[in-house]
Amino acid sequence: MCFPVGYAAVFIVPVLSCRPKEYKTNDGQCCPMCNQGRVVQRDCTAYSGTQCRLCDLGTFMNQPNGLYNCFPCTSCDTGHGLFVKQNCTATTDTVCDILNGYHCKGFTNSNGCSLAGKHSQCAAGQRIKEPGTSRSDTVCEDCQPGFFSKDGVNCTLLIINVLMESLIYLGLGLCHITSSAIVPVLYYILCVAIATLCVCFLVFMTRSQNRACLNVRAVCQ
Repeated sequence: MCFPVGYAAVFIVPVLSCRPKEYKTNDGQCCPMCNQGRVVQRDCTAYSGTQCRLCDLGTFMNQPNGLYNCFPCTSCDTGHGLFVKQNCTATTDTVCDILNGYHCKGFTNSNGCSLAGKHSQCAAGQRIKEPGTSRSDTVCEDCQPGFFSKDGVNCTLLIINVLMESLIYLGLGLCHITSSAIVPVLYYILCVAIATLCVCFLVFMTRSQNRACLNVRAVCQ
């Protein structure tokens, strides 16, 4: 296309590619890019350079560009385990981090997190082998034979639980006997003795389980 100007003609020829820090307009011309934090408001002409505008609040542009709209800032959703670590600016996106009880499943270039998941809870019959962190999920493993876990936290030797529950029920039953049936002094002595027996038995079985008990009688005396 040409336009007569006096006796000369100005030719505007679309180009195949632009130089670095230039962008190609819709009509195929090359214009200077806008800097970070800005986008194109009006393309350049033969008489003026590119007109740029600042990014609006809630948007950003982190690179030289020939775009007409800024990028929307990322939202850190607390309902999905994220919180704002660094606020969005005209030149940088929001940086999100992880709330307690969650781990990151998608990382960003700015050392932030874009996707989080709740820490897994170990099922009954399992224990926590490795607690969850902000970068990894909980690792569970099954209890060994002879051990059990009600809450999915720790495995306990099965016989300890059975005997302790039996002693507790026995102690509660005896301690609820009315004082009219037993001399008051004997009543309190009996309750204290049962409580002491429960504690000593628990210490004995726990140390036996870990093979660290050297003298059980010394512990219970």
